[in-house]
Amino acid sequence: MLVLTRKKGEKIIIDDNIELTVVEIEGNKVKLGIDAPKSIEIHREEVYRRIEEENKEAASSKDLSRLGNLVIKKEEKDSK
Repeated sequence: MLVLTRKKGEKIIIDDNIELTVVEIEGNKVKLGIDAPKSIEIHREEVYRRIEEENKEAASSKDLSRLGNLVIKKEEKDSK
């Protein structure tokens, strides 16, 4: 892990297209401004972990078999 020290208003540039700016420092909290292309998803860690977990659950075989059953039922309905 790279650890950098920055003061309010100072920036960090990542890969020529992501810019992090220290916007505010108050006690033990730091506000960061992030300027990045819209194609790059940015999440707080707890949100990212929740998305990962939901994706794993959605990809489980139980969910896929339910999806397969729905497709079969729709095909049967459409063929009538």
